[in-house]
Amino acid sequence: MRNDHVTLRSTAVFDLLAPRTPPVPVKVELRYDTRDPYAVVAAFRTGRAGWVEWVFARDLLSDGLLGEAGDGDVRIRPSMEDPDSVFVELNSPSGHAMFEASAQELADFLDQTYDVVLPGNEHLWVDVDDALTRLIPHDLG
Repeated sequence: MRNDHVTLRSTAVFDLLAPRTPPVPVKVELRYDTRDPYAVVAAFRTGRAGWVEWVFARDLLSDGLLGEAGDGDVRIRPSMEDPDSVFVELNSPSGHAMFEASAQELADFLDQTYDVVLPGNEHLWVDVDDALTRLIPHDLG
């Protein structure tokens, strides 16, 4: 396990798409933290003080830049009409949202994460003992 942890942050604007309305720009902060090297966080600005965070696999972002990826709450796919765009679809019990984002901005962010942790080396950053300690209740007796 490595101890020289890094957190990357990048700001982007995704367009929220809805039927019969113009796209609405939404500020999004993309984060990558080596303490959770398999995941990325997309924090969506929801108002003056609110943020909604979605955590998903870094591989899902990578795969979604090239083709349709994801079969759960987060789905990412390139736009067939515009090679410079990708669609990010989010589903939850409270609703559904479809965003259009810059493929280049997402690829640049992904490249920055690869500069910190190469694909396939994520396991070198995971503290298994710490993860187990958080998962197992301390009051077993």
